[in-house]
Formats: sequence, C-alpha cells, structure tokens
Amino acid sequence: MSRVPDPFETSAGARRPPWAVFRAELEALGFRPTKTLGQNFLVDPNAARSIAVDAGLSPGTRVLEIGTGCGFLTLELADLGLEVLGVEIDERLLAVAQRLLAGRPNLRWLRTDALAGKHELAPALLAELSASEPWHLVANLPYSIAAPLLVLFSRLANPPRSMNVLVQEEVARRITAQPGESEWGVLTARLALLYRARAGREVKAQLFWPRPRVASRVAHLALDPVPGLTAADLKAFDRLAETLFQQRRKQIGTSLAGALGRGPAERLLARAGIDARARPEVLRARELLELSRSKEWIASLSPEAEGSGP
Repeated sequence: MSRVPDPFETSAGARRPPWAVFRAELEALGFRPTKTLGQNFLVDPNAARSIAVDAGLSPGTRVLEIGTGCGFLTLELADLGLEVLGVEIDERLLAVAQRLLAGRPNLRWLRTDALAGKHELAPALLAELSASEPWHLVANLPYSIAAPLLVLFSRLANPPRSMNVLVQEEVARRITAQPGESEWGVLTARLALLYRARAGREVKAQLFWPRPRVASRVAHLALDPVPGLTAADLKAFDRLAETLFQQRRKQIGTSLAGALGRGPAERLLARAGIDARARPEVLRARELLELSRSKEWIASLSPEAEGSGP
C-alpha cells in the first residue's frame, strides 16, 4: 500500500505551501504565539532564503538553528546542503517542521528550551554541540532570549565560527555598536572581544506573524578572538564589564575605586593610559581586557565571582 503524501512535506528545492496552510494547522492545534517566549515567526520565504544565503556557508557545514518554529528558515538552510540541528521548545511547532522537512538526511531535531537559566545553556543542547569541529549559528532568535544566548555561545570552549541572527533592531545596534556610541555596552563589549560584528539586512515587520511592534535586522558576527584568551580571562573580563556598565553614567575612575580602592584604581588607569574621568562606553574591548588582566583587578575577584557565569 503506497504512502499517502503529507501536504506539508517538500522535496529539496521545492516551494513550501503558503503560510495560510500553516496558520490553519496551528489554529487547529490550538497554538498561539506568546510574548513570554518571544515568538514572532518569519513567514516570508524570500526573507528566509536571503538570511540563509547571506550566512555564506558551504554545503556540509554544521549549523545550529535556535527557534525552528514551523521550519521555514530550516528549509532554506537544508536546501543549501548544510547539516542542520534545529532546536524548538514547542512540540506542536516541531511536529509541523518535521512534516515539512520529512526525509531530509541533513537535519537533526531537538525539542528543548535552549536555556536552563539566564546564565546557562540547556544540558540537552550542550550535549549536541561539537566540542572540536567548526559550527555556526543561523537563526531567527526568539526576542526574549537573543542577548543571553549570544553571550553564552560566545563563551563556549568551542564557540560558533559565525553567528548570523535575526534580532530586534535595538539588539542589532547594540551588537554592532562602536566605542563612543550610546549603544556600546556590556553586550557589545563581551561579543567584541571574540567577534567582528556587522549589520545585515533589515526585515520589515509585515513579514512576521504576529507582526512585531519593533523593526528587525540581521546581525553577522565572525569569530576573531584575541590570541591567548583563557577561560579565566573571559570571566575576569565579563565581571569588569558588568561592574563598569552597570554604572555607565559614572566615570571609570569612580567605578573602579569602588571595586579596588582609590589608590589601586588610579595606579591601574595611569599605567593603562586611560583617563579616569572618561565614561565606560569609550573603552574598546581590548582596553577592557587589559584592565581585567591587571593584578589589581584579579586580586579583587572573590572565589564566588570567579565561578559565576557570563
């Protein structure tokens, strides 16, 4: 007896069914997108295809996609010949994506929340990531978890070689900001220590369901770390960035004096050639790294601080 074809299933390179078909199926399943999970689905096939192509990855490359949804971006990544791990928290959405992409040999699926907490990736996800082979992130990230996810991925022992993510315009500006700009902050500094970032294409609000109230943009990050960085360097750097940017209106000298004492703070800044009256947003990532590697800053870190997450 022959198998009855699934109306959602597509062969390689085939056009997917119209969005209206998927929306009717989701309504039948009782699915409603939630703000808590940051669910805004990119339903335009041309936009999804552009994001996949703009990542610039060769066939056979390992790719992680967080927030698979119905599988629209997954479809474009698979058609490029990429080896994709699709992660989705909602079993109803994952079932739809699996039907759309049934039989594709270059896809794996994982149903889990990507985060096990604000400062920790889910163990099930960590178990699927390569400890040594190159891999990349390409995703329409759920708005609510985009920033912490990017930082956590960047702090892995084997971080993604590139991260190509669709995020809110505000988050994209923070990712791609330069020292001296108002958007330069703790997120920017943490990522800039390991990645070169650039802004990609804008994606209009009308291409999503439900339609978000904010603009969206792709951000591209390419791995380019400071040579010789250690896990201890990253922890010290992150703690310093938090200390300074949590008080971004204060002068650097004042913030450091609160953590180190006035004398050590003054000596450290003088040695680094940094004006104590400056604000933290003027410091480049490598200047922050120099401060965080100093004996004064290292001595100030408690065991609890050294063991904290990013």
